[in-house]
Amino acid sequence: MRKLDNNELNRLSIPEFKKAEKIPVVVVLDNVRSLNNIGSVFRTADAFLVDRILLCGITATPPHKDIHKTALGATESVDWKYYPETGSAIEELKEDDFYIMAVEQTEHSVSLDRFRVKRDVKYAFIFGHEIRGVSQEIVDMSDASLDIPQFGTKHSLNISVCAGMVIWEVFRQLRL
Repeated sequence: MRKLDNNELNRLSIPEFKKAEKIPVVVVLDNVRSLNNIGSVFRTADAFLVDRILLCGITATPPHKDIHKTALGATESVDWKYYPETGSAIEELKEDDFYIMAVEQTEHSVSLDRFRVKRDVKYAFIFGHEIRGVSQEIVDMSDASLDIPQFGTKHSLNISVCAGMVIWEVFRQLRL
């Protein structure tokens, strides 16, 4: 078995990525504090053709060396926009007919393994602060919540891992 060289992977150029058909998904980062997590979400969004990322509240924006460290250039390919208040981003998405899903453990959350993507729906997935999660105000503005089943001692997953799992599952259902 031989490891493939990067030029054998047939990846899109940035101009090709910009023109490529995206999955109908917007990622919303609600007060995410870790620059490495932000960069990782950009990189995952690039890998699975996410439409765009909305950076809200204390979430840092590119350019920043610590975001770049994990994004590895994905801040150039994936469209993004900054909102001082997450609520404003959610209101704008609702006006554009997005189905808003807080990725949070709530009393009526849908488990990721039971979640079925509807092809005619545009989704916005909100990922929250590393300690506090998605704020209750934003959960209240959401149409539903989604959680990832866990079986160990910890209460949550790292946000970049969580985002990767959700984005992959949506991509898998839409494209594979």
